[in-house]
This record gives sequence, C-alpha cells and structure tokens, in this order.
Amino acid sequence: MRILHTSDWHLGRSLHRVALLDAQAAFVRHLVATVRERGVDAVVVSGDVYDRAVPPLAAVELFDGALHRLADLGVPTVMISGNHDSARRLGVGAGLIGRAGIHLRTDPAGCGTPVVLPDAFGDVAFYGLPYLEPALVREEFGVARAGHETVLAAAMDRVRADLAARPAGTRSVVLAHAFVTGAQASDSERDITVGGVAAVPAEVFSGVDYAALGHLHGCQTLTDRVRYSGSPLPYSFSEADHRKSMWLIDLDAAGTVTAERVDCPVPRPLARIRGTLQDLLTDPALDRHKEAWVEATLTDPVRPPEPMARLSARFPHTLSLVFDPHRAPGEPDLTYARRLAGRTDQQIAEDFVAHVRGAGPDPRERAVLREAFDAARADRAAAESGR
Repeated sequence: MRILHTSDWHLGRSLHRVALLDAQAAFVRHLVATVRERGVDAVVVSGDVYDRAVPPLAAVELFDGALHRLADLGVPTVMISGNHDSARRLGVGAGLIGRAGIHLRTDPAGCGTPVVLPDAFGDVAFYGLPYLEPALVREEFGVARAGHETVLAAAMDRVRADLAARPAGTRSVVLAHAFVTGAQASDSERDITVGGVAAVPAEVFSGVDYAALGHLHGCQTLTDRVRYSGSPLPYSFSEADHRKSMWLIDLDAAGTVTAERVDCPVPRPLARIRGTLQDLLTDPALDRHKEAWVEATLTDPVRPPEPMARLSARFPHTLSLVFDPHRAPGEPDLTYARRLAGRTDQQIAEDFVAHVRGAGPDPRERAVLREAFDAARADRAAAESGR
C-alpha cells in the first residue's frame, strides 16, 4: 500500500503578517496532483489542519475544497486533530464525511477503532490518535498521572489490543500528534508542556508498522518506522534551512517500510542575514536574497536611522528586523534587568535609552529627562499634600 503522509497545514496562518493562503492553496493542488500521479492508495494528515480553533472563513473554504478533491479521486484519507485545531469543530459531520472516504478522527475515545483499508496483500488498519491533552483525557484513559507519555502510552495500549484481535498479517499505521524525544523543534510550534513534560519516547509506538507523526514542522526520521512529515510551508525564520516535503510511504506485504520524500512548492525562499546595516546594503554576495523573505539582524553598535526602509529598498520582502549590537571583547553583556539594580530614576531612564537605541542620551536629552522627572516628583508631592 502506498501512503502519502503529511501534517501541520496550519490553514489560515501568516508569516510575519504576510498572508499565506495562496501558498497553502498551491500546496493543496500539489498534494492532489501527487496523489493522482504517484498512485497513492491512502492519504494521512497528522493534525494541525488549521492554525487556530476558530479559523477564518477563507481557510475553511480551502479545507472544504481539499476534501472534495480528495474524495473525487476516490483515495481514502485519514485525518486527526492537532493541538491547534478544535477537535469538536473539526470533527463535525465526521460520520457523513466518512461515507465519502474522508475519515476524521478527533475523539480520543476512538483511538482503538481503526479505519481498515484493504490492498492486494490484506488489510491495513489506520489508527487515528488526535492530540491528547493530558488533563482533558486522563479520565478517558484511566491513568493515575496526567502526562503526555502516560496518556499516549494508554492510547497505544488500545491500539495494540485491537490489532492483536485482528487476523494475522494485518498491517498497521498510527497517526499521532506529539513531541517525540530526539526530534528537533522550531520556533513556530505551539508549546505543549502545559500538559506536563512534553516529550514522549519513540518506543511508545512499538508494535505498529508505521507511525505518521505531526506537530513538529521539520521533516524528520526518528526510526525507519517513526517519522515526522513536517509542515508544507515555513511558518518562522527558524525554518529557513528546512526542506519542506511529504513522505511517500510504501508498505509491503510484510509491513516493511520504504520511504521517499516528495518536495512541496516553495512560494518564496527564506533568508537570515546578519551584519551592520552598511554591510547588508552593499555586500554583493547578498544579491541572491533579493527575492527572498528576509530576516535581518543588525550588529551596529548604535541603531541606525530608518533601518527597515533602507533594507527594504534592497530586499523588498524584508519581514523581520532584529538588533544584536556588536560588543567589544570583554565588554559585559548585561541584561536590562541587571542594569536597573541600584540606579536612580534618571539613571534607569538613561540606561533604557542606551538599551533600545545602542547609545545613551546626549546632554540635551539628559536635560529633558531631568526636567520630566522633576515635574513628575512635583506633581506627586502636590497630590499627596492635597489628600
């Protein structure tokens, strides 16, 4: 059986206020074309279909169109809800949609009930484990301690129990949305540690032929049988070096896995550049980034005037500006909080100016600050005397 594994579409998400809906629509077209052209037998989507619980209408329409296209191909699709999705909203109409071959798995109680799809060698059981928030599913799984590992292990116990009762030779695929130990995170995933220690061991998925994971946005192989597809688009500059792709998984009669990466369309490359403003504006080696989405880190010791406007003249798609002033060797790298200790109001204000601008106030600015503090103290004293 040939399976296309994808996840973390995050429909409706933007990148530094740049709308990505057109790029997401291009990905959906690419997904459908891949299914049609590569002879895919089943599609699995491992959570975070939407970027938020109540997605914008345009994202819902895009999702609806994707479901219709997949259903028209007659290729079964199994989807689970992720930590960004509203499981209840995503699962509305799941029973009816299932009749069209689109199987939404959003209820933790159904973890042990698979979607069974046949091929020339027998059955493949697809178990959908939606994102399991420990505090919310603790009672469902009867665990003594609410933690990611304990609830996921309990869900996998149900999977293995159901699989053991099926005919010998039944192959198995698990969809899960979790943070597995040893995987690499990026800046664009929502933290799930609020539900306890986030990471779970890959061994929790033992006993199944393939674990199709979602949540982390980088495509990763933890073992031959445990993989993340990653997100189809970059959602932070920490993903600048990612190769966005899906997994094309071939599962043979014995359950052996053969995997191939299928690249996703790149709407615009990401680039992280660093240096003084003058260097970034003049270095010919940076010409290759003119059409990229750019995050620029300025190392000027003093913040230059109008840096974003000047950078955008050379790099029209500059989205993020970071300041990291260069410090001379031996110069202490004090945090702003540490600089406040033991200082007067005047000194704190002057230090704040230096902290955000890269250089302290000049004599005229010091005088303005002093007058402001004197006036504030006078107003306070007048107010207190009138009580």
